Amino acid sequence: MAATIRNYDVILAPHITEKSTLLSEQNKVVFKVSLDSSKDEIASAIEAIYGKKVLKVNTVVTKGKTKRFKGIMGRRNDVKKAIVTLEEGQSIDITTGL
Repeated sequence: MAATIRNYDVILAPHITEKSTLLSEQNKVVFKVSLDSSKDEIASAIEAIYGKKVLKVNTVVTKGKTKRFKGIMGRRNDVKKAIVTLEEGQSIDITTGL
């Protein structure tokens, strides 16, 4: 499967935190994805970009907080994260980039 432009619009960036590093021991990788993407789109985009077989995709939408910016009330953007479970023996090293 060839990587198309839509695949790069679905997968925005890897989400590197302490918790996501611990998940990598269980063949799981966390990505920031677009808010309108579905689990099937995320799975096909990962398979097309990285060439790895996806077993399961879980998604979480973190709602943006209301914050005060220089005395003016503002709101951070919502963020959708995808926790991608890869098949046994496969891994994606997100620290090296594409």
